[in-house]
Amino acid sequence: MKKVFFILSLVALSLTSCGAKKKIADLEQKNKECQDLLNSTTVKLNLCLTEKEALNQQNEYLKKNNTELINNVGNMTTLTKQGAQNVEKALETIKEKDLKITRMQDALTKKDSVTLALVTSLKSSVGISDPDINVNVEKGVVFISIADKLLFKSGSYVVSDKAKEVLSKVAKVVNDKPTFECMVEGHTDNVPFTGNGVLIDNWDLSVKRSTAIIRVLTNELGVKPSQLIAAGRSEFIPLVDNKTAENRAINRRTRIVVLPKIDEFYDMIEKEMKKK
Repeated sequence: MKKVFFILSLVALSLTSCGAKKKIADLEQKNKECQDLLNSTTVKLNLCLTEKEALNQQNEYLKKNNTELINNVGNMTTLTKQGAQNVEKALETIKEKDLKITRMQDALTKKDSVTLALVTSLKSSVGISDPDINVNVEKGVVFISIADKLLFKSGSYVVSDKAKEVLSKVAKVVNDKPTFECMVEGHTDNVPFTGNGVLIDNWDLSVKRSTAIIRVLTNELGVKPSQLIAAGRSEFIPLVDNKTAENRAINRRTRIVVLPKIDEFYDMIEKEMKKK
């Protein structure tokens, strides 16, 4: 009986030992799986932590940039406002300059209108049909050019009777413009003057002819002396070369320059500039 019990005990122990080994093997397998899972999870956790750190850094960078952008927007707003004010000031300045230019142009237009009216008056009064009398505008100045053959004999500064008829028409226009001035210019050709000793050269002749005309205008035709200026230009402002007799005759002339007083012209501009 004892022998049978002993055998049964051995069998039971053997069966128990086999079951324990199997359980241990199962536990070891599960432990290995858990370890592998832990290792994998640890790797993933570390990766996540790295990504989190990178995201935190990126977030800080974005926050900093956002702050800078906000500041820049504020600065840009300030700059834009300042720029708008500067543009506005520039536009006001341009507007003022345009207004001044317009007023100056108005003044010049008025001056040109006066000049045009004077030319028209002179042409109708003097008789522009005569080819030896020219009324024109040169550099904004009105002038009457009269050939010397209508005014003087050759080498003389005595005004002819025919000249007085022409000068009377000029005097009428000048007398109608009491604020204007007239400069009487004598011009000769380049032939040296040979006279009786009263005149030295063509300078003397050109000046004498100018003063002779001025005396007729003031003493006989009632022009105020304060309006007249005597000038001699001799041979040095020719219209054409002096190579032929015809050309020399063209260069021998008297030019009467009719012009408003410069100070009155500037007064006219100043008045336009002061208008609001």
